[in-house]
Amino acid sequence: MKHTDIYEVLNKQDLVGSETVVCGWVRTFRDSAQVAFLELSDGTSFPRLQVVIDKNALSVDPECTKLGASVAVRGEVVKAFKGEGNELNAKEISLLGKCPPEYPIQKKRTTLEFLRTIPHLRLRTNTFAAVFRVRSVAAQAIHRFFHERRYYYMNTPLITASDCEGAGEMFRVTTQPWNAACKTEEEYYKNDFFGVKAGLSVSGQLEGEIAATAVGKIYTFGPSFRAENSNTTRHLAEFWHVEPEIAFAELPDVIEVAEELLKYLINAVLTECPDEIKFFDSFVEKGLIEKLTHVATSDFAVCEYTKAIEILEKENSRFEFPVKWGSDLQSEHEKFLTEQVFQRPVFVTNYPKEIKSFYMKQNPDGKTVAATDLLVPGIGEIIGGSEREADYEKLLSAMKERNMDLSAYKQYLDLRVFGSVPHGGFGLGFERFVMYVTGMENIRDVILLPRWTKNIM
Repeated sequence: MKHTDIYEVLNKQDLVGSETVVCGWVRTFRDSAQVAFLELSDGTSFPRLQVVIDKNALSVDPECTKLGASVAVRGEVVKAFKGEGNELNAKEISLLGKCPPEYPIQKKRTTLEFLRTIPHLRLRTNTFAAVFRVRSVAAQAIHRFFHERRYYYMNTPLITASDCEGAGEMFRVTTQPWNAACKTEEEYYKNDFFGVKAGLSVSGQLEGEIAATAVGKIYTFGPSFRAENSNTTRHLAEFWHVEPEIAFAELPDVIEVAEELLKYLINAVLTECPDEIKFFDSFVEKGLIEKLTHVATSDFAVCEYTKAIEILEKENSRFEFPVKWGSDLQSEHEKFLTEQVFQRPVFVTNYPKEIKSFYMKQNPDGKTVAATDLLVPGIGEIIGGSEREADYEKLLSAMKERNMDLSAYKQYLDLRVFGSVPHGGFGLGFERFVMYVTGMENIRDVILLPRWTKNIM
């Protein structure tokens, strides 16, 4: 159907005086003796388009005025009577799709909790339409950031035989029937599609390292899967990951790129989504614009894990989970460091090797690895990264200590045999970033159809 996007009708002054057709969903209808007003949204802009109906010149089907109905309107674009932008003087209104009175998106019922029960409709609200416009802009900015810096975009496998994190929280991929009659695990997998145990990828990092050690700088941006039985506001079973890998890079280089990326993305959202961010600042998180501007213009702090623990131990009485050296940091600790101590984002570096992944470079002290987590005010960890272990024997030793199946990592180990180089990278949880820049408090509200334990709506 030939029509003009509402965004263009609202903003293009050269359309004033011309006739056009718009399509959209009815958001409000106001009536008076001589004139009626429809507000339409087609998702292309945060502001809605006001359609003015001269009741003496045009008769309108009542179904076209119902909340949620979809309509096509032919009319003349005119300057808005009040405020900036344009509106449409209707000449013809056609019904595209009826909407019954039980349409579930009503003002009295549209809490976030209720909207999670109707994910197929919730994008028609101001809040969720704004979230997903921001998400789209941020995704484009990710590709732009890396393309401008000559990183190559790689598509790593979603089905893999290796567990990047070594935590065993992978979804199994199988073609075997549920009642497969096998005497042993080996027999079961021998008869399976790949002939070995396979699962959905928890990260593209290991495969990303293959690419980076050939072409220098790469990034992946795609879904990851974790069968983690977690029911928190920060975890999903399926989420999106941004993962650059950089050859000839050490931990300081990884930190530099991570800081540059986060600032770039925040500035892109502030610049390209002003209406959405203003809405979130007013109705979701007061002070959001100030917070984002502060982060985008601050020099991020860097703090050794050992120093961070010393700071936190002095405040153990305030924490639900007291810390000591060797503890993993909880959300309360991360927020305290960013909001109370540093009052800006902070890279915590050089964690104990026991609480980090097998592939991280072992430091000379024998106790820590060259890892970093970027903690930001309001949400805690948003990026995790490290320099990767480039020494074959040290990597092999770390894998044996964790009783890992070495046969699944032969190619990964080979990278340390044939021209090994210092290299590193990080992962940015895309949904967590969208949470951060929109102020949304639940990760289930920033992905189209969230998946978590016992939920696959």
